[in-house]
Amino acid sequence: MPRAIGETVVYTDGSCLGNPGPGGWAWAVPAGPYASGADPHSTNQWMEITAVLRALEAIEGPVLVMSDSTYVVNCFRDRWWEGWLRRGWRNTAGKPVANRDLWEPLLEIVLETGRSVRFSWVKGHSGDPMNDFVDLLATRAADLQEGQHS
Repeated sequence: MPRAIGETVVYTDGSCLGNPGPGGWAWAVPAGPYASGADPHSTNQWMEITAVLRALEAIEGPVLVMSDSTYVVNCFRDRWWEGWLRRGWRNTAGKPVANRDLWEPLLEIVLETGRSVRFSWVKGHSGDPMNDFVDLLATRAADLQEGQHS
């Protein structure tokens, strides 16, 4: 996906050892800063959303989020969030939207701050160096239950 002028590209990933289980999240800007963190009891989806949320909290200005999570990317690409809001935070089956307590602050950053945030899917474990790097950071954070940052 082409990058817009002034846009920061950030790769994000989440990991969970068991689902639920010990989790880790990570984000990294190519040739720039990165961070990771852990949660002792989490899920893959929780960690994927957390990675994006932490990245957007740390990075200012327009951002292109690269993620191997179809859950995260499709929420924005396919505008799932519109149906969630229209249905009072219910999914198409009428059940409460999972991970709402993370989706709400993420949607606030993406939709209400007026900044440009775009999402693009990258195939996981396909040799993309940055995706492999955030995967390693997230997996290490889940395994060691501690984060890193630069």
